[in-house]
Amino acid sequence: MKRILTTLAALALVAGTVLPATAGMIDDIKSRGVVRIGVSLGGEPIGFRDAQNNPVGYDVDVATMLAEKLGVPVEFTDVSGDARVSMLVAGQLDIVVANTSATLERAKSINFSIPYNRAGLRIIVQKDAGITTLEGLAGKKVVVGRGTTGEAFLKKAVPDAELVYTDNFSPDGVLLLQQKRADAAIEDSSLLDYLATTNENLVTLPGLYSNDPIGIAVAKGDPEFVRWIDMFVSDYIQSGAYDVNYKKWWGEKANPPALTPLW
Repeated sequence: MKRILTTLAALALVAGTVLPATAGMIDDIKSRGVVRIGVSLGGEPIGFRDAQNNPVGYDVDVATMLAEKLGVPVEFTDVSGDARVSMLVAGQLDIVVANTSATLERAKSINFSIPYNRAGLRIIVQKDAGITTLEGLAGKKVVVGRGTTGEAFLKKAVPDAELVYTDNFSPDGVLLLQQKRADAAIEDSSLLDYLATTNENLVTLPGLYSNDPIGIAVAKGDPEFVRWIDMFVSDYIQSGAYDVNYKKWWGEKANPPALTPLW
């Protein structure tokens, strides 16, 4: 018995030295005194800059609430397309709240929270372009975000469409449409629905081509951090903040997509 106890004590000692306690992301953020959050400022009302050049929009409000719950100031970085993933993986950002669709492919590289928003791919066209269907985009100039789900979808669905790439839908993609240098665009419905209400020369085609969960993204390696963010999103939904924030940016008559909290 004495030998067994001695062996167990030795194993416990080895385990303690081989597997030391490590600080998680929340501790790292608090020690640093700031949380680095990537937001996409490429289109109203999700994220853009106001007249004073300050980041504003639906995602910016969510990110600000998240930083308040962490108890530290927020440092914003404008990200879009593939940069949303690569900067997380490289450790340049702590969190991404940038209208990022939670896809199986992206989940190989980063982790996602439960959805804090939902959107689908929609098409917007010049009202006088004569485009009434998805197939009508063949041979047309279509604005698409580089590295987005819209790009992947369009390459497969309408391979003859002439893709006009942009890293920021607003102002770059919007300007291309306003100047009629493009016939159409494919983007999240959350951006295009808003654009169609503010520009009389543009109209959205009926129907969505996906139903994408939009998640908060973080790097892999800290499942407890993901769980905390899931709890943050659950509270965001159940507290009524989601409903208020959505209607703030899409209007009081808007119908926020149904979201399911975990708690």
